[in-house]
Amino acid sequence: MPPINKTRTHNDVPGNKENALTRLRIILTAFFALDGFIFAGWVVRIPAIKEQTHATASTLGLALLGVSAGAVITMTLTGRLCRRYGNHQVTVVCAVLLSLSVALPPLTHSAPALGAVLLFFGSAYGGINVAFNSAAVDLVTTLKRPIMPSFHAAFSLGGMVGAGLGGVVAAHLSPTRHLLGLTVIGLLVTAVAGRALLRIEPPAPPERTEPRAGTAPRRLDRRTRGLVVVFGLIALCTAYGEGAMAEWSALHLQEDLHTSPGVAAVGFSCFALTMTIGRLTGTTLLERLGRTRTVIVGGSTAAAGMLLGALAPELWAALLGFGIAGLGLANLFPVAIERAGTLAGPTGVATASTLGYSGMLLGPPAIGFMADWFSLPIALTSVAVLAATAAVIGFLTRRHG
Repeated sequence: MPPINKTRTHNDVPGNKENALTRLRIILTAFFALDGFIFAGWVVRIPAIKEQTHATASTLGLALLGVSAGAVITMTLTGRLCRRYGNHQVTVVCAVLLSLSVALPPLTHSAPALGAVLLFFGSAYGGINVAFNSAAVDLVTTLKRPIMPSFHAAFSLGGMVGAGLGGVVAAHLSPTRHLLGLTVIGLLVTAVAGRALLRIEPPAPPERTEPRAGTAPRRLDRRTRGLVVVFGLIALCTAYGEGAMAEWSALHLQEDLHTSPGVAAVGFSCFALTMTIGRLTGTTLLERLGRTRTVIVGGSTAAAGMLLGALAPELWAALLGFGIAGLGLANLFPVAIERAGTLAGPTGVATASTLGYSGMLLGPPAIGFMADWFSLPIALTSVAVLAATAAVIGFLTRRHG
């Protein structure tokens, strides 16, 4: 491995290197925001596409399984591609695929067809998440500051804007036109930000368990693998909650609290807003509380908020609960992914992300079946259970955080 201060390009003199790192942070932030924007745009049109495909709660849950299944299947492969070709290149390619695939769901008219196109959408979504999280971990390690939550704040902000825009246009544009518009926006942003990203030399962090792109990965020891899995379990518990809110909150407000489609979209916007606020303050929170206490307090807060959001009989109380849940979950996933990536590079990010998105893999069908067996509000309380589980895992592993 080359020494940390070894020059590789003319931009690596101290002043220019700092500027390059700042530019890299801005560009990665743009990709995180784009990811959240596109995903939320799809999410708020789920009720309309459910009606279009004549799906029940159970069959919709199985169709939504395609998003998480595609993501999980792709993540391990993406970790290998990142090692071979580089995080930046893979990020750009996946951004193009994500932008193209979001236009496909409204073209379907049955649950099986919807599940098939969501498999493609999920593959692109999972790929870009591993790629830009790996790039972000390298930058965090190089800067030696816990700025990972700021990237995920951009994702949440993008989600909030995407959900808000979706709520506004829901009554005026068909899902086909709306999501096609997201494709155009995504390709334009990728053309600008992607070109800039490919021009920046990836940083070489001083602490790396795994070699850089283009070299064979070093075998991880048992303790490191175990810690990566633990962080992945925390990611699983929290991703389950994020996925449930993204894919079921609008339906819960529309069908259980009898709101309009536009108002139903506000539920996810509230969740995304508080999650954004929590992540924007995440660096300060981590510097003051540390990772362990951040996980424990966050998981406990999310559990309480989700119980309120799922069981409240009034709209205002449900929105308040969703907001509290977003605040609690805000920094759990970024902390888990950052720690796994610091330990094992793209392999650690891929492993923790795969476990994390397994939560989304289990979430849609589990909540769908529980909604048919009991009710959707009862099914959503499972989010509170797993948030509390993340807090318990954080407490039990406090000496390793």
